[in-house]
Amino acid sequence: MSWEHQGHPQQGYPQQGYPQQGYHPQGYGQEYGYSGYAQQPYVQDYVGHEVLEAPADAEAEEEKPPSRPSGRDRYFDTLRALALIRVVAYHTFGWAWASMVFPSMGIMFGLAGTLMAKSLERPAAQVIRSRLRRLLPPFWFWGVFVVLAMLVHDWMPGWQIVYWVVPLGDPPGNAWGEQAWEILWYLRTYLWFVLLSPVLLKVFRAAPVPVLLASLAPIVVFQFLWEPPDDRLGSALTDLATFLFCWILGFAHRDRVLDRLKPPAVVVLSLAAIGFGGWYAFTHQAGTGSYDLDDIPLAQAFWSAGYVTLLMWAKSYFRIDFAWLTRFRRTDRVVTVFNSRAVTIYLWHEIALILAVPLIDQFWNVPAFEKWLPLESQWFMFGIGWLLVAVFVLLCGWVEDVAGKKKPQLLPGGPPARMGT
Repeated sequence: MSWEHQGHPQQGYPQQGYPQQGYHPQGYGQEYGYSGYAQQPYVQDYVGHEVLEAPADAEAEEEKPPSRPSGRDRYFDTLRALALIRVVAYHTFGWAWASMVFPSMGIMFGLAGTLMAKSLERPAAQVIRSRLRRLLPPFWFWGVFVVLAMLVHDWMPGWQIVYWVVPLGDPPGNAWGEQAWEILWYLRTYLWFVLLSPVLLKVFRAAPVPVLLASLAPIVVFQFLWEPPDDRLGSALTDLATFLFCWILGFAHRDRVLDRLKPPAVVVLSLAAIGFGGWYAFTHQAGTGSYDLDDIPLAQAFWSAGYVTLLMWAKSYFRIDFAWLTRFRRTDRVVTVFNSRAVTIYLWHEIALILAVPLIDQFWNVPAFEKWLPLESQWFMFGIGWLLVAVFVLLCGWVEDVAGKKKPQLLPGGPPARMGT
């Protein structure tokens, strides 16, 4: 069962006790993906995401809209923010159709691949060190709380605890904390893609279109010819194969390979991939009892491949950049916060949903709340969950700044926080 498809109860309260291994494809992801057409230099990166330097005076920017679009690619930023919202919504409501309407992880891996191709214009070792430096500290900070909580609840770790230091495999844990740590499949998959990217990019550039098309072959092999083992290695191989096309598609976008393809061919092949993925999902529900793409790797791979290809191709073909978003200051600020705090939101959102349960239970003890608030509604839990996510962003988001060697801020996109005053 995938980490997103976690058996949501009738009242929308998250449950605990899920299988530790297996395919876990959907979630939130967290790279800044910027267009290859940006004209301004990249000057910082955090959590493996390169970003453009923010305005020095946010208040002045608030009063005077910019006369030209910023170098940030707000199209990619918006996609990433929507992906995070979709992930939290899925974990609250358990909608099987959510992965079809918006395949978050396919999109996120596509954006990450674009950025990785850009970053590898620098020495590969330097890029990998940069990614590790920006990814691991927020993970360690979050992991301290999760590991200590599991130890208090009778967890006895073995040598596999090393995966809590560098998550090249699924970190271990007990059933009590599984809902919190099961999401780490994404960090593991992202980390492996980062390590493999120097080789993958060289292979891709030797024969771009054939390699892109062939990147769907591994998941087909795993589905019909050889089934990976049901262990850490098998989980890693399955997730890598599922999203390999999307990652390499990011290379194709960065190198403008999509620009050289004929539009009818791109559209027809993309729709064919979506069609096959949807057909396979709806005709192979016996094993999972659902058409949820998160539970069916082959369907996920093809649906995401077609969907993300259309998004990437449309951006290049129609020159979409969402530069108009900068005219709406509050919305633009929200998008900025979502992107610069993507790791924090991703890691802490499940804990926020878990904590929402006892918090809502306390509301029942207040007669006015019981009468006037929709305490049984999943939408109410969704709202409480986001309030708790906002608290975690304020309390823990600064770790992303420190990891990126930036001055800590309570919220990015505004004046720096005055620490210690």
